[in-house]
Amino acid sequence: MYSAVDHQFMSEALAEAQKALYLSNPNPRVGCVIVKDGQVIGRGFTQKVGQAHAEVQALADAKSKGKDPVGSTVYVTLEPCNHKGKTPPCVDALIASKPAKVIAAMSDPNPLVGGKGLERLKAAGIEVHCGLLETEAQELNRGFISRMTRGLPWVRMKIAASLDGKTALPDGKSKWITGALARADGHHWRAQACAIVTGVGTVKEDDPSLNVRDVATQRQPCRIIIDSKLETPPNAKILNELDQSKVLIVCAGLDSPERQEKAKAFQVRGIEVMAMANTSGKVDLPKLFSYLAKERQMNEIHIESGFKLNGSMLREDCVDELLLYYAPFFMGEGIGMANVPSLAALDAPKEWTIIDQCLFGPDLRLRLVKRLIKN
Repeated sequence: MYSAVDHQFMSEALAEAQKALYLSNPNPRVGCVIVKDGQVIGRGFTQKVGQAHAEVQALADAKSKGKDPVGSTVYVTLEPCNHKGKTPPCVDALIASKPAKVIAAMSDPNPLVGGKGLERLKAAGIEVHCGLLETEAQELNRGFISRMTRGLPWVRMKIAASLDGKTALPDGKSKWITGALARADGHHWRAQACAIVTGVGTVKEDDPSLNVRDVATQRQPCRIIIDSKLETPPNAKILNELDQSKVLIVCAGLDSPERQEKAKAFQVRGIEVMAMANTSGKVDLPKLFSYLAKERQMNEIHIESGFKLNGSMLREDCVDELLLYYAPFFMGEGIGMANVPSLAALDAPKEWTIIDQCLFGPDLRLRLVKRLIKN
């Protein structure tokens, strides 16, 4: 169905979508190119929430160049939206521009769209096709697809370790296990997330800022602290730069006067505190991630925590992807990756699949997934 030329132009649309990687959350990352007489006359990608989507950007780009999109072919990485949110429906703008053909990489998993955008284009007499480079488009929007189909964000856990799987010395020191290139790549993944999650233990021991510094971004993710007993130090670095990103502290309960006073002191500073307990008096992690997707419209969550919280996340099946960085040395005695139960036998089914491996200087990065989310 699709020619080599179609593949080329959809690849260009995917390259446009990549430009929205750090920018468009909670909207999907979408790219669009408009082609006429074998030439690209307009390009665009989804902007910040409330600003233009990819199709509208591409149409405006064509107009700015004095190009007429009538009779063109539009390549877009996601089905054009058919509903009014913070911006008008992209379908309306496309129909008004009168292209001859629209090729989408994938249908929109949002129930408000779900094929309706493509049907409206067809009803307007526009030739429509869907499915070109679908896998690549889905890879760009795992979080959005997950939120729309599962009601959960795509949760990625990042761990840096020695070859023998140690993440810190016995005294807790962990700066730095990996080199500068691997740390910069970690910031690339931070920048994609809607929120960065850590535990109060990491806050007290390492005092991290957990912001994005090593890559250029217009948007800082929200920072979330899992803190059952509300022990976050008021002077912790993670509580700085509140003008750039929000901080949310999640505890197990606010039933004591002491915790209520602490919560008030944080809230006066613009730091949100909420309680979400499980039956064991700890933070209810599955409920939290459901809440972040359904109530906060978060697509991707990036976890950088320690041995205990990593273990809790894994035991409670909250993690979809592992981002593991291995430095080329053995630590010997030290703190491991996660507090998980020991296997009774080695013939247990293997849960994780490696989907990518890459070197950053001397350090090896592995990406593994537990499940694949497809539209």
